This record gives sequence, structure tokens and C-alpha cells, in this order.
Amino acid sequence: MAPLEFGLDTFGDITRDESGLRTGAQVIRDTLEEGILADQVGVDYFGLGEHHRPDFAISAPEPLLGALLARTGRIKGGTSVTVLSSDDPIRLFQRFSTLNAIAPGRAELTIGRGSFTESFPLFGYDMADYEDLFREKSNLLHRLLTEEKVSFEGRFTPKLSGVTVWPRPEAPITVWRGVGGSPQSVVEAAAAGMPLMLAIIGGDPARFAPFVDLYRRTHAQIGTPVLPVGVHSLGHIAPTDAEAREEFFEGYRKMHENIGRTRGWSRLTREAYEAEITHGALHIGSPETVARKIAKTVKALGLSRFTMKYHTGAQDYRSNLRNIELYGTQVIPRVRALLAG
Repeated sequence: MAPLEFGLDTFGDITRDESGLRTGAQVIRDTLEEGILADQVGVDYFGLGEHHRPDFAISAPEPLLGALLARTGRIKGGTSVTVLSSDDPIRLFQRFSTLNAIAPGRAELTIGRGSFTESFPLFGYDMADYEDLFREKSNLLHRLLTEEKVSFEGRFTPKLSGVTVWPRPEAPITVWRGVGGSPQSVVEAAAAGMPLMLAIIGGDPARFAPFVDLYRRTHAQIGTPVLPVGVHSLGHIAPTDAEAREEFFEGYRKMHENIGRTRGWSRLTREAYEAEITHGALHIGSPETVARKIAKTVKALGLSRFTMKYHTGAQDYRSNLRNIELYGTQVIPRVRALLAG
């Protein structure tokens, strides 16, 4: 099992201050400073999600990743996740080859089908092709990553005949496969030689153990070494459990309500919220409480990386910096101590 890494990620949720909601441009600038702080306090990875909605500021992660990687010297940066179905694999390969030239070995990519679908009509794709788009584009990306001269033809891809795409990466680009709950995706990740990133945003994380087992059994059956497994979950840290629960609830409730209108979600009650903290995937509380829950998740699934989405909904932007500092200076050392003990 690879050494345990600790990450943070964000979708650039629109935050607020004493004047109200902050602009998307300000949130992007805030996010850059948050990533720099994460590097300073010892976080291993900083991820940026791609969305095309008014409640999230980050639609193009790579320019922001470039700024972060150029201003830091240690932390890895990547996407959480890239919606490959509505992207161009060739341009994506070029963007990450460029990022890896800026920061060798530190630019990572996580691909997935995406749980939000706004990018499909925005870029002229039909939702009826949801599965076919991802299958074809992931096949092309795999070829680009493993072959210098690529020949390829598909339904959505112009014919390529022995094409070399520039710039060439000096070292392999790490590409994770983001999975929400599909066994087929788990098998595909193992077959493609991609580390597995499980998005666990509800329910007991231990229920994902069969997915991890399937991933490792697939590697064993095809005779390839098992690659890292990571988890992305939501979290919020404050000096006390009560403060953390109170600070997080209202922004989380509004986000749940906003997204739930189009997905048929039931109204989030305070009781359900508290139950999700106690028994589910929300890592919310004091540094000690959050550390113990992360350690439990890591042990249950045998993880190589745990990544916490450190703000959700219209939280006060100042709490993001405190979240990051507590995570790096108190939570990470405590989790390592708990696992060692």
C-alpha cells in the first residue's frame, strides 16, 4: 500500500463575508491563497473541481492549478474531477503536460463522468451519449498517455493516424479515476491502470469496502500491481464539535436544497444532518473528532489518500483558512499518531 497522503479539495463554492456573497473572481483569488496555505501547513494534495454553475466559481481548474504549482514547491495539485465526457482528451493531455513541465511530478488529473451535467449542453453534447462519450474519450486519453504515436478513430473523434501530441511529458502523468458508486467503473479503473478515488458524500464509508475489494481482486486477476485508493469526503473543522456543527449546517442545508430541487432530494433536516456526522460521511467537528473519524475511514478501506472537501455552500470565507490550518497542523499529525498506535 502506498504511503498515506492527506489532501484538501474545493469546487470554489461561492462564499460570503459581512457584505454578503463574494464574487466568483474573488473566490478564485481566495482559493489560490488557500492552496498556498495548504502547502505551508503540510497538506500533500490540493484538488479543484470543475463545475459550470453560479454556485461554484471554478470552471477551468488548470489556470488556477498552474498559479498554485508555480508559487509552491512541494504540494501536488490536481482536478476533483475533470468531466472527461464533455472535454477534449487531446487538449486535456496538452494542458497537463504543460502543468507537469511547470511542476514536474506534482500535477495530477482525476477523470470521471461527472455527477453534474451542465457541461453537456454548454459544449454541445447530448446526454443520450453520456456513457458512449466517456468510454470513447477515456480510451483516447489512455492511448495518449501510453503511446507516443497515436492512431484512433471514434464516433466523437476525428481520425488520427500516427499522431504525436505535443508537448511530451517528461514523466508519466498520474491520472486517477473518480468513482461515485459503480462497480463497472471500479473494474475499468483497475483495467486502465488508474488509482481509484472514491467520492463518499453520504452513508457509512465502510460500506464502500466491497468496491475496494473488487478493485484489488481485479488487479490480482489481470496480474497488475494494486494502485493507490483514495477517498473524497466533506468536512469542516472548528475548535469544538458544537462550533463546527453549527457553522457548517446552514450553508450545507442551502446547497443541499439548491441541488436537490433538480434531483428530487428530500428536505435536509437537522436530525438527518446530525446523524450523517455521527454515522455517515461528514467529517465535522473539533480536530480530535475529525482526526478519529478520518483514521477510522482510512483503516476501514485501506486508503493511500484521504481528501477532505474543506468548504461546502456559502460559508464565511474566513473559516476556510482556519479549516486548512487546523487540518494541516492538528488533524494530519493526530491521524498519523492514531494509525501508528
